[in-house]
Amino acid sequence: MPRLNSKVAVITGAASGIGLATAHIFAAEGAKVVVTDVSQDALGRAVEEISASGTEVIAHMLDVSSPEDWKRVIADVTALWGTIDILVNNAGIALPKGLLDTELDEWNKVLAINATGTWLGMKNVIPVMQAAGRGAIVNVSSLAAIISGPADGGGAAYSASKGAVRSLTKHAANYFAADSIRVNSVHPGPIYTSLIKNYGITKEEAADPVNSVLPPHIGESSDIAYGILYLASDEAKFVTGEELIIDGGYVAH
Repeated sequence: MPRLNSKVAVITGAASGIGLATAHIFAAEGAKVVVTDVSQDALGRAVEEISASGTEVIAHMLDVSSPEDWKRVIADVTALWGTIDILVNNAGIALPKGLLDTELDEWNKVLAINATGTWLGMKNVIPVMQAAGRGAIVNVSSLAAIISGPADGGGAAYSASKGAVRSLTKHAANYFAADSIRVNSVHPGPIYTSLIKNYGITKEEAADPVNSVLPPHIGESSDIAYGILYLASDEAKFVTGEELIIDGGYVAH
């Protein structure tokens, strides 16, 4: 039987990168998938790709920093499929500016999407999960929540936001365990996604910071998506409040 058979999964930032890879894998494992993003065109392409496999998939425009957007999406999903079994808070942005160089509006934007967006996702979805008596939430954090240097790309706001996601995950895991809601975080290492590509960095350049301690390659979105699949599945029924580092051994060095 598929690992997510008939479960309803909401994935943010699902039009590209880790979110899109997760949507594909969830669909292959039998989930009903809700892909959300701020790019209408990219969402359309994502739905076309995923639905080709015959799975049930819908798309919703969602600015994760907007309470109104969250309420609309959750209302639409529950009206259609009755519940939400899985939430993957993946949407995020990065800003390669240090503490002294970051402006207040830049700081606020990164925190609004990365940290506030994760909080709003849980705030709106957890009541649905409580009503169902179960749920699994996976928050995509970063190595930047644990170490700096190449892990945070020099981004002070990014580090702060992902640190917030790390702590908020543990808070939620503690307070909602009694509702049979599991909350875990994933901490990707160097992964070549559009977030990096949009900075004009090639795949070879992105791998450079890790080449001295690791094999000469960089992780792929699917490497993270399979970790998210595990935490979202019933195979992880005894796992909550944990940090899954997927980094090719970077932190271990």
